[in-house]
Amino acid sequence: MNRSNPHPSDQSKASGSDFLQLNIDDAPTGRRSDWLAQQLRLAIADHRLPVGSRLPATRVLAGELRVSRGVVTEAYQRLMEDGHAAGRGRNGTIVVAAPASPPEVPPAAPGAPPPPEALFAAAPGVDIFDMMRAAPARIDLSPGVPDLASFPRSAWLRAERSVLASISASDLGYADPRGTPALRHAIANWLARNRAIRADPDEILVVAGTAQTLSLLGQVLRDDGISAVAVEDPGSLGARQHLRNQRLDTPAVPVDSQGARVDVLRDMAVPAVLLTPAHQFPTGVVLSGERRRELMRWATENDGLIIEDDYDAEHRYDRPPVPALRSILPGHVCYAGSVSKLLAPALRIGWVLAPPKYHDALVAAKRFADLGNATLPQQVLARFMESGEMERQLRHLRTRHRRRRDAMVDAITTHLPHAVVHGAAAGLHLTITFDTEFADTDLAAAALARGVKAHPLSWHSQRPSRPGLVLGYAASAPTDIGEGVATLGTALRRLRGCPPA
Repeated sequence: MNRSNPHPSDQSKASGSDFLQLNIDDAPTGRRSDWLAQQLRLAIADHRLPVGSRLPATRVLAGELRVSRGVVTEAYQRLMEDGHAAGRGRNGTIVVAAPASPPEVPPAAPGAPPPPEALFAAAPGVDIFDMMRAAPARIDLSPGVPDLASFPRSAWLRAERSVLASISASDLGYADPRGTPALRHAIANWLARNRAIRADPDEILVVAGTAQTLSLLGQVLRDDGISAVAVEDPGSLGARQHLRNQRLDTPAVPVDSQGARVDVLRDMAVPAVLLTPAHQFPTGVVLSGERRRELMRWATENDGLIIEDDYDAEHRYDRPPVPALRSILPGHVCYAGSVSKLLAPALRIGWVLAPPKYHDALVAAKRFADLGNATLPQQVLARFMESGEMERQLRHLRTRHRRRRDAMVDAITTHLPHAVVHGAAAGLHLTITFDTEFADTDLAAAALARGVKAHPLSWHSQRPSRPGLVLGYAASAPTDIGEGVATLGTALRRLRGCPPA
């Protein structure tokens, strides 16, 4: 989205339906709000309504279109939910971001993104996610991307101003490499309220996201003589890359409908395992009660270490929360979390609670890595969390994400009727699989060639598996989700040699 600051002269007020060239007679019966929202998006995209301009007053536009005011109000609400407009009180509703435009395809040049087929022609390398982010697309259904348009800018700015008005000069110096006391205290309270984890602030180490947790922990485990960490299969390609970068082997533990196969883990004779038990990535299954009990027995009998990546456990829609493993067996669980899926990856703030055996070594590794996270963002996040704004943001996101999840499931039912949907009850993504045999990398490449990004399931699998896609829905408007899934359906039919729907 284009979020460039408008020049003051651009902040004009649109005059109404004549200016927007709207004709309500073109609207489908019973879907006037949908039609109006789409027409307004088009007007924003082609700069008839530039960023910074004010939408017509709802009463004025309703009168000119001869519709109820509720039709216009609902259309404006859709724009605000999609991140294209924002209410400004007495100043009305302001255009704040333009819809993403279809990418232009320039001639190949040095440094230009590779063509779609090149991204999927071979096994993904260490830079695959950088390449995917750089690839142009009009709709991004990549998993792991939160709703960045919903970042609570006003609340964050209030917290920042409050911190700057109150901190002392000494607070601007070098700080404790474990993290500021205020943030560690706020994280301890957050985990107690939301994940049933009782932790002393001194147990918490603030890190630059879960990626740094895996890198630091990899160093510590290798120094302790550990050469392998078992991982779920399918499981996160990115997590596997971070562990391998620390020269750790990553043997695969199969995942089924009950979660990771602990019986296979027992036979592997490895001392550590990385799991996503609350919402397995990418299948979305929850580690069952019986598997949890098996896992606890494995850890206590073998002095095993469980690395618990609790990456999006707060985002749930159709099921009650499950307790974190750390809350049950803290002496054997290294718990990792972050604000990347709640606020934004740009903050680079996460936390880790290690068993006592590894705590001091992790703190030392963090000290020598970067002397600790930047202090000011930690102070601001602490104020943000303790003020209740984090819970308010989570409630807001659950409402938006549920609607987007529903839009994706509906679109899959319509455009990919033979796909099996996995993991829709929680999180920011879902996975679809197919019973027919084809290369899911070919489908991802064909979709990207049509302007839609998605991850092939095979990227996240170490063993052969059914073809599938991992689809994120948190960062896309419902209309874009519908269009993106429709494009996937078209691409799949072309791959199979079927006529267009």
